[in-house]
Amino acid sequence: MTALREIPGPAGRLETLLDEPRRDAGVSPDGLVHHGVVTGIRAAVVFGHPHPQFGGTMHTKATYQAAKALARIGCAVLRFNFRGCGLSDGSFDEGVGERADFIAALDFMHARYPEVPLWAAGMSFGSWVGLTAGAHDPRVSLLLGVAAPVNKYDYSAVAASEKPKFFIHGERDEICSLHEIREFYSRAAEPKELAVIDAADHLFGGKVSEVADAVEDLLGDWNA
Repeated sequence: MTALREIPGPAGRLETLLDEPRRDAGVSPDGLVHHGVVTGIRAAVVFGHPHPQFGGTMHTKATYQAAKALARIGCAVLRFNFRGCGLSDGSFDEGVGERADFIAALDFMHARYPEVPLWAAGMSFGSWVGLTAGAHDPRVSLLLGVAAPVNKYDYSAVAASEKPKFFIHGERDEICSLHEIREFYSRAAEPKELAVIDAADHLFGGKVSEVADAVEDLLGDWNA
C-alpha cells in the first residue's frame, strides 16, 4: 500500500510517498490480526532520489522500482522530494540542506517504526546524500546505493563505514563508469556487495525492472 503525502522538514514540508508491505486487514505472518496495523516489517527505509536540477524526483523510474522491490521483501519505504523539488518547500542547497532533509526523513521513519532496523538508500545524487547521512547515523544499520556517482562526490564516509553496503550499478553508466565504481568498491570496508546490470546506463533505461530484481536478490534474504 502507498500512503502519506508529506512530513515536516527543516525547510518546511517534504512531499513524500510511503510504501508499506501488503497485509490483508492487518494480518501478520503469524496469522493474527493486529487491529489493522501493518506488522512484520523487516526494516524502515528512507530512499533519496537523483539530482533535482537534472530532472530527478521521487518518481524517477528506477527509484520507484527499487522502492517497490523493498516493499515486496517486507520493508516500509519512504520516498520524498528534496527541498525545492515537486511540492517540497525550500530551494536546492548543493547537498547540505538535502542531507538535513534526509535526516528529517530518518527521524520520521525511526519514530514511526521504532522496533525495526533503519536503512538508508538512494539513487545517484540521492545515494551520496542518503548513504553519507546513514554512514554517520548510529541508528542506520544498512546502506543501499543505486547508480552511485562515487567519482563526483565525496563518499569517503561510506567507504570507511563498517555497516553492510550494497551497490547496484549499470555496466554502461555514463556518469560513473564501471571501472570507477569497482575501484571504489575494492577499497570500501566489508561487508559489501555489488550487483552490475548488463548494458544499463545511469538511469537504467529499459532496464529498470532489473534494478528491482537486483534489490530483491541482494536483500531478499538478508539478515542484519
